[in-house]
Amino acid sequence: MELWDILTAEGKPTGRTMVRGGNAIRSGDYHLVVHIWPLNDYGSILIQKRTKTKRLMPGIWAATGGAAIAGENSVTAAIRELGEELGINVSPEDLRLVHRIKRKNSFIDMWTVRANVRVPELRLQKSEVAEAKWVNKSTLMSMIDSGEFHDYGKDYFNLVYSLVDEIKNEKED
Repeated sequence: MELWDILTAEGKPTGRTMVRGGNAIRSGDYHLVVHIWPLNDYGSILIQKRTKTKRLMPGIWAATGGAAIAGENSVTAAIRELGEELGINVSPEDLRLVHRIKRKNSFIDMWTVRANVRVPELRLQKSEVAEAKWVNKSTLMSMIDSGEFHDYGKDYFNLVYSLVDEIKNEKED
């Protein structure tokens, strides 16, 4: 049984928890979700395909991440999800918080991490991740347009694309 901390509309802990998959989250309550975007030195993005057995978005390419469990802060959840799903182990200083997005009943903290790892070196969590691959910005855009990759929204992806552009600009300097 997985527990989630319940947050206020301002993102502060309420001291209450809920069971994942239990009763629907109440109006005005929120929980924390993390998305981690691994980027390599060439401006490529590591993406993952969800297994077909997942209840939410089965067989769809999506960001690495998931819900924070009770007692975790955002960075701890990001470290755990990255390690569990892809086998990439990082420390807090390796991660960079990009943005927090408030959704209907969740906050999504977007993180980035520099990861120069080859796909065969990854340890995929078989219950969550069917496959992983490195893509460039234009490939990701095409995958979103075709429905292969989950569409988190235009503003969301503009942030992701700006991160890729930052890396490309670093290489040119």
